[in-house]
Amino acid sequence: MPRIPAHSLETAPQESKDLAATMQRRMGKLLNIHAGMAHSPVVIAAYDGISQAITTHGSFDARTKEAIALAVGNQNDCDYCQGAHTVSGRKAGLTEEQIIAIRAGEVDFDPKLAAITEVAREAAARTGNVSEAVWQAALDAGWTDEELAEAYAHIAANLFTNYFNHYAGTELDVPAAPPLNA
Repeated sequence: MPRIPAHSLETAPQESKDLAATMQRRMGKLLNIHAGMAHSPVVIAAYDGISQAITTHGSFDARTKEAIALAVGNQNDCDYCQGAHTVSGRKAGLTEEQIIAIRAGEVDFDPKLAAITEVAREAAARTGNVSEAVWQAALDAGWTDEELAEAYAHIAANLFTNYFNHYAGTELDVPAAPPLNA
């Protein structure tokens, strides 16, 4: 059960309405996560700020962004984000099998993507700490220092949404992610 109300554009605080409307246009509907964030203008603005920074200054393609989101969402056991990023991962060109592999931490179809998702998974699991071996593996796979620095912004954005969903008790309004193979 949600702890924080999910607003509509009509019921959102005035200071949240413009950002909520933008998110509704972008997604085709006001998702429960954004509707909950709209309850507090500072929360929706903080989310929008990091999202805009990534959009404006980021260099990762959609497939890489979604892979990071899936890895972090799985690491944090965020059902909402795993469902949402399964949908957007498909739109970014990932297959169902690849999405499941990324969530499970078993990326054997793309060594470079495997390396960056392992960095993301480890950073999420270890409060930002990434072992030298995992970091070096990412460099060896072809990621640059600049790209590994950028990955932090993607990890942080996903931690923000994962934790918000846990904190707020966001109800799932996207299809649930498929179960991982046991």
